[in-house]
Amino acid sequence: MRKKNKKIKEYNSNQKSFYFEDYLETNKKNKFLKKNNLFQDRIYLLFFLFFSLILIFSIRIIHVSLNNFEIYNTEKTPNKFTLLRRDIVDRNGELISRNVKSFHAAINPSYVTNKDNFLLRLRINFPELPIKQIEKKLIKGKYFYLKKRINQNEKKKLWGLGEKAIIFEPFQSRIYTHGNLFSHIVGQVDYDNYGVSGVEKYFDKELKNKNLSDEPLQLTLDTNIQHLISKELNSSLNTFKASGGGALLMDVENGEILSLVSLPNFDINSRVNLNDKKYLNKITKGVYELGSIFKTFTVALALDNELVEPETIIENIPRTVKCSKYEISDIKEFPKNLSVEDILIRSSNIGTLMIAKKVGEEKFKKFIDDTKLLKTSEIQLEEIGNPIGFEWNKCKLETVSYGHGITTTPLQAVSVYAALVNGGKIIKPSLIKESKEEKNSALVSKKTSKQINNILRKVVTEKEGTASLADIHGYYVGGKTGTSQNYKFKNENLNTFVSIFPFQRPRYALLVMLENPQIAKDLIYDYRGVKIRGFRNEAGWNSVYVAGKIIEKIGPILAINSREFNNRYVAETIN
Repeated sequence: MRKKNKKIKEYNSNQKSFYFEDYLETNKKNKFLKKNNLFQDRIYLLFFLFFSLILIFSIRIIHVSLNNFEIYNTEKTPNKFTLLRRDIVDRNGELISRNVKSFHAAINPSYVTNKDNFLLRLRINFPELPIKQIEKKLIKGKYFYLKKRINQNEKKKLWGLGEKAIIFEPFQSRIYTHGNLFSHIVGQVDYDNYGVSGVEKYFDKELKNKNLSDEPLQLTLDTNIQHLISKELNSSLNTFKASGGGALLMDVENGEILSLVSLPNFDINSRVNLNDKKYLNKITKGVYELGSIFKTFTVALALDNELVEPETIIENIPRTVKCSKYEISDIKEFPKNLSVEDILIRSSNIGTLMIAKKVGEEKFKKFIDDTKLLKTSEIQLEEIGNPIGFEWNKCKLETVSYGHGITTTPLQAVSVYAALVNGGKIIKPSLIKESKEEKNSALVSKKTSKQINNILRKVVTEKEGTASLADIHGYYVGGKTGTSQNYKFKNENLNTFVSIFPFQRPRYALLVMLENPQIAKDLIYDYRGVKIRGFRNEAGWNSVYVAGKIIEKIGPILAINSREFNNRYVAETIN
């Protein structure tokens, strides 16, 4: 019994020990679980924080990418770049002029930490700067400009010096994308963005109109054509050793100017004051005796007054004509009897003079008044020449008839030619595309205009014509030459050629003029299929040659060399 009780006690004792040990184990497990849950909570919290940061940055990146922000540097700049002047573009939208942000580099001496080191670095990086003067200004301690109107490369170099004393002052600069290509037309602005010449001055108020800042001022000019004409004309100055030249291409229907070139020209980005007369705008401001191109006006006037027909024979044309104390003659000998059209084709002074006498002084005066040849041109430029006035005294009718003793600008001469060949309507030359239609008064009848076109074509195609070098295949060119002499310097000529094309119904008039050209002895001409060297210094041997080269280059752009185009004009002319 005792043994049994002893066993039971031992069993019970073992049972208590078992349960005690089980309790301890469970307690340990609970503590471990609590610690594990706390660790997981921390991981979740960190994950949430990282996820939130990634989400915030992603939203910010998307926001930035979908919005345009202007990045500013540390300089004090306006919050928004507002153009002070509108853009200027050509007829095709090609940029000609625009305002851009530029900088002046200034120095605040109080911020210079090491003067000697600063001057040394300036001397190394900008050897062209007057270092001694800069040193004196640093000593004075007053704010001064280191260099005005710096370019981007200069700004980067100055910025790279790491000198806090250098301050970049922002301003708006006017840049011209084509340098000297439009120098005589576009003009320039001053440092305060006010127009001082050319289109910039004429349209200064309109170009500064803030309500139109997003709308560029569109010119009638064609950049591609301007480039081709300028290049060919520049080449001709070298070929003929001419001191200057000019060219004008005009639409005879509406007066729009597609190209205006005057040489020598200059880079309008350099903003240099030019007082030399050689940089004069020869097309709009130059006033000249243009010579025999005036003979076309005399013939047109006689035809329009029905005094003659193109085939009318002017008989017994003398070799010379005495007028007051002067004697008028032709450069070369012509037949005694010439038709009216032959007089213009061969360019006879005496023959033209005899036609002018048929017209009479009063009708000639009225014609000159109607054409406004002796008045200031109306065009959107400030640089306009004033023709020299004269009195209709003895011999004036005779000399004016062939272009002697009367002056005008090339622009005015081309405008009159445009009226003679476009059906007779007077047009106003323009550099701006006009949308409004103007009522054009008539200078001559359509019949006269057609007769003049046919004669001008023969000046180019006929054997005795003076402009055969302009007979470029497929372009149907007509025109008239003019060679005039300088009163003061007898060895100086102004050689001019006014061409129209296509002659069936002219669309364009092109004037080419050369100042003081010389005989191009090394130039080989293709003269009616024969190769010959230059031997004469007349418009037919230089200005006509250049005009032919130009028409050949710009023809494809103007699309006047296509058979379909010409056939259409021929059909319209016949109908």
